[in-house]
Parts: sequence; C-alpha cells; structure tokens
Amino acid sequence: MKIIRMPENKYKVALVDDHVLLRRGLAALVDSFDEFSVIFQADNGEQMQQKINSDDLPDLVLLDINMPKMDGYASALWLKQKYPLIKIMALSMYDNENAVIRMFKAGAKGYILKDCEPQELRSALLSIMERGYYYSELVTGKLIHSINKLEEDNDIRNMTQLNDREIQFLKLVCTEMTYKEIAEQMFLSPRTIDGYRDALFDKLNIKTRVGLVMYAIKNGFVNV
Repeated sequence: MKIIRMPENKYKVALVDDHVLLRRGLAALVDSFDEFSVIFQADNGEQMQQKINSDDLPDLVLLDINMPKMDGYASALWLKQKYPLIKIMALSMYDNENAVIRMFKAGAKGYILKDCEPQELRSALLSIMERGYYYSELVTGKLIHSINKLEEDNDIRNMTQLNDREIQFLKLVCTEMTYKEIAEQMFLSPRTIDGYRDALFDKLNIKTRVGLVMYAIKNGFVNV
C-alpha cells in the first residue's frame, strides 16, 4: 500500500461516511484547514478496516454513526481496541442523547453535527488533537474543566464522594434506559429518581445526562 506523507505540522484525518457527496465535500473542507489533511475516505467501518494502514495511521477519524455493514458504534469500538491512540470524532445529523452516550462509551472523544459551521468543525478537530476531547453545548464547560483537571491530578475518584445508591443510579444512567425504566430497576418512584439526578447535577456541576455519563466513564464507574 502506498504511504501518503504529510507535512509534519499537519494532522492526518480519515473520513468514514456512506453519504458520498457529503463526505467528499467534508474532505475538501478539512483539507482547506491549515492544520489537517485527509489521507483516506471510506463508505463504512468495513471499508475503513481495509483502508487503514498501520504504517501510516490517521491521527483522527471522523466517523458517521448510521452506516450499512458496520456502523459508527462498531467502528469506534474496533478502533479503540486495535488503535487506541487514534482520536475519534462522531458525526451525526441528529442531536440525539442516546447516540451521544453510546458513541462516547464506544471511544469517541467528540460529537459534532453535520450541519455545523466550518469554523466550528475546525475548532472541534483542533480541540480533540490538542486537548483530547471536544465538547459542544451537550457537555458543560464546567465538566470540561473538571475532567482536564482530574486527568492532570490522576486522582479522579477522590473528587466527590458518592453513596451506593448514587453510584447505582449513575451506572444505570450509562445504559439506554429511560429515567422511568431506571426508577423501576431501582424500585423507586420516578420523582425519587428525578431527585437523584438533580442532586448529582448539583453535586458534580453537570447539567445533562451526557455529562453524567462522561463523569462515570472518567471515574471508572463503568467499563468502556
């Protein structure tokens, strides 16, 4: 396989999306950024596996979620297992909470909508490469600060003490259960579950379910 050499100051990007016209337009846009170059494109996860070259790996994969043969969730898991140093940015047409949660658990470091502005895409790509993650309004700035600080301290579990019921609730939040289903699983009323959620929002300075999932992942409460 021919190895594509990029200038040392450019990050190498792979695009995986079954919408050919959109993908080619996105590739042209990414190539227009001074910091990035697209080294290959693929229609789905299976084709990505065929095209990826261990001698010239991408630094980052822009990964569509809904694809035939091998979707974004399976592709992200494969990348995390085979090439854990490759950063993954999830692409979607929809701002769907469950999709965000599943992609972060599968190994994505960011999630961005396909109709974003070019400058937002560039900022997102740079954030993933330079900071390790990209968060939009789905995850609050306070959570970003906490995660970055905790990673530096390497002492995540000591940040906040959670009781057993809060930990149980946090683990269930990381599933695809609704809050009503979580209440049934914990033999509690929906109102009590809302109380657990709001208490954790306040205690952890988090405002969304996605934020709770990210906290759980970073603290090792769930395996990814």
